[in-house]
Amino acid sequence: MRTVFEGKMPVHYGQFYVEAGGGTPGMEECFAGQRNGLCGAAVPGHLFFVTGLHTGDVGLTVELHEQPPPLDETWEDIVEASFHPRAKAMLTQWAGEQSWDLGLTETDYRVRYSGKDMEAAQEEDTTLDDEPLIDHYLLQFWPAPPTPDIVVKQASSTAEYWHDFASQQPPRQA
Repeated sequence: MRTVFEGKMPVHYGQFYVEAGGGTPGMEECFAGQRNGLCGAAVPGHLFFVTGLHTGDVGLTVELHEQPPPLDETWEDIVEASFHPRAKAMLTQWAGEQSWDLGLTETDYRVRYSGKDMEAAQEEDTTLDDEPLIDHYLLQFWPAPPTPDIVVKQASSTAEYWHDFASQQPPRQA
């Protein structure tokens, strides 16, 4: 296991991304035909992540594994999706203000996105630079063939809202 990012991720509109394919697809397109509403993976080369906090910093750790990592049930909300970078994979904050190279190769990956305290962050809405982090996320990648996205665990009503949003999006047109 290799940690490729650990720290504060600035978010606006409760979003951050992994971009590895050109263009900037919209939210509805990224979640088209999915079950989960936290990790939008419907557009090849893009991942769209939803957080509880609307504006401010969230805690984020990104790990690269050689095989599926053990499931950590201490996380409140957990989803998985498939991802294939079509170019250099960059962890990117909203509006592309800052980005970090993830060092992924152009192969098929499974990605697990886990979150804690989404509900409290959603209620707070906004934090300032000097305030403590509320919600925290873990993003894990490992090589795996493509399979449909899944909701592994859902504990917060914030995640439930976004899963409902995703389930209402029609499948993406090729």
